[in-house]
Amino acid sequence: MADKLKEIINKQSKQQDVGGQLDDVVQLVGFMIGDEEYAVPILSIQEIIKPFTWTRVPQVPKYVLGVFNLRGAVIPLIDLRTKFGLESKKHGEDTRFIVMRHGDDVAGFVIDRLTMAIRIKKENIGPAPDTINDEETIIDGVGKQEDKIITLLKVNKLLERDF
Repeated sequence: MADKLKEIINKQSKQQDVGGQLDDVVQLVGFMIGDEEYAVPILSIQEIIKPFTWTRVPQVPKYVLGVFNLRGAVIPLIDLRTKFGLESKKHGEDTRFIVMRHGDDVAGFVIDRLTMAIRIKKENIGPAPDTINDEETIIDGVGKQEDKIITLLKVNKLLERDF
């Protein structure tokens, strides 16, 4: 009986250690806009879908393509290429709409290509570059992996309506 109890206690302490390690990891979804990789927290993503038709809306900024109907909800559609100052391009095989949510704010964003789910240790995430010290920036930080750097975006700033 004592051996069984020790075994259970050891198992629980190992699980707690793993839980502590998970707290040190940020889970993100990566995607490409042009040649750059960006990421947002996985919990801010409502869904990722293949492109479908949307309705244009007059008198909105150039990066707002229009709105689309997602199961009865009318959601704005924003082209991140245009918002980030890149030339817009025709949607291809890899293009996706990534629907993000922060509180009550929801919007769809056109991305060039989905990369992968990413796990980065918090210690490998640095602040936004010094050249970007404005609190209004959409850059949350920079994630470092062995072979690349990923720009982490603030979902709440992406979802702010300036139109």
